[in-house]
Amino acid sequence: MDRSFEVMEVNQKDSLAVFTREIPIFRIFSEEKAREFYVDYLGFQVDWDHRFGPGLPLYLQISRDGLTLHLSEHHGDAVPGAGIYIEMTGLDSFFDELKSKNYAYQRPEIQPTDWGTRIMTLTDPFGNRLRFNERIQE
Repeated sequence: MDRSFEVMEVNQKDSLAVFTREIPIFRIFSEEKAREFYVDYLGFQVDWDHRFGPGLPLYLQISRDGLTLHLSEHHGDAVPGAGIYIEMTGLDSFFDELKSKNYAYQRPEIQPTDWGTRIMTLTDPFGNRLRFNERIQE
């Protein structure tokens, strides 16, 4: 049985759809731990937050230097243990910033990859992984 796949060209000029931005959603279980990690440690700012009522799950948007994330306590919005691959510049500076904060739950390191980047992987308190990658200049 032939299992090869035919690659089809798509003429994007014929499409009316335009994707303007993607925003990953990470599942969280504690507003306090999320703010400690994302705001205090990583340096994100809270753009807005929302609850449908007192005592109901939190949904918030955070951002830093062009990177936007949504964090949600809502069951079904996301699965714990997700990951995101983030392309960036200034990895050494970001690393130095994080290292100076002495966050008790992380000891970041920068490692070279086989695909021409240097990577620093952090795991949030909910098991979500953030992979910060900078292309190695040759």
